[in-house]
Amino acid sequence: MSKMKLSDFSFDLPEELIAEYPSENRDEAKLMVIHRSTGKIEHKLFKDLINYFSEGDVMIMNNTRVFPARMYGNKEKTGAKIEVFLLRELNRESLLWDVLVDPARKIRIGNKLYFGDDDSLVAEVIDNTTSRGRTLRFLFDGPYEEFKAKITELGETPLPKYIKRSVEPSDEDRYQTIFAKEEGAVAAPTAGLHFSRELLKRLELKGIQFAEVTLHIGLGTFRPVEVEDLTKHKMDSEQVIIDEKCVKIVNNAKLNKKRVCAIGTTSMRSIETSVSTDGLLKPYDGWTNKFIFPPYEFSIADSMVTNFHTPLSTLLMMISAFCGHDLMMTAYKEAIENKYKFYSYGDAMLIL
Repeated sequence: MSKMKLSDFSFDLPEELIAEYPSENRDEAKLMVIHRSTGKIEHKLFKDLINYFSEGDVMIMNNTRVFPARMYGNKEKTGAKIEVFLLRELNRESLLWDVLVDPARKIRIGNKLYFGDDDSLVAEVIDNTTSRGRTLRFLFDGPYEEFKAKITELGETPLPKYIKRSVEPSDEDRYQTIFAKEEGAVAAPTAGLHFSRELLKRLELKGIQFAEVTLHIGLGTFRPVEVEDLTKHKMDSEQVIIDEKCVKIVNNAKLNKKRVCAIGTTSMRSIETSVSTDGLLKPYDGWTNKFIFPPYEFSIADSMVTNFHTPLSTLLMMISAFCGHDLMMTAYKEAIENKYKFYSYGDAMLIL
């Protein structure tokens, strides 16, 4: 296989196929099923997923929870409106956060920002980390729980920027998987959004097991690749936790020749970050900046669920490595012809 370049992942996506809203019911999004061994492509609904799995098979889910990371504040003196996107907590004691600010050019070190109608929360810019990024110190007297409650109250669901409408109350629920537990992501693990409580129950009754990993998705997932030579692209680091319980469930299924399905690219990246020499999953607690692009040998999962991704994205590159590039491009062409919806609130694909 010749070395793949950025331009191999380009395709034309009609604007109207970008999902602005999720499907009415979680498990009734469209599902494209791709059989790698035969190249066969089927068109189903997401809840039909259950028909491709049997007792003892395992689904690996990312249980990260999205927090309301987007806040709007005003700059002292000028009152200019500034959007602050909380990326991650740097230091809990001193309430230091790594954030993106927009418009970035208006913000200098030493500026104070006021949040809430009553300016009840104040932050001071103490460092410039990147061109858009800053370090903020929140000035808050009171216990950490109260501070956390305050930013949760003032923040809104961080819908991706390409969704042009404003955030609605329903997004708080729909831009979160129903198995979300561990708070820390600034974007949802979107393949997991299609699981409804009913579908999870039916899968459980059929004997399918769930193994949970945690990968706190940062904005790096969406960072554009700007180099034609993929080996030169650097992924941002994201925090990953794979515990003993997950490892046991997954390795047991593998040793018993059961199907192991990664739900989403973040689950796939997590498990591929921690593989033992004999090709089994190992516990892990740390950071990953793993970038998967073709050619790549996957060790743990033999199937995956994923949404339809942007041209030129690192997510598309991983799918190409898993599905096979030509088959993936054929599938995407068919998805566009059949008006599948793309991106976070879009439809899903099952690769077997």
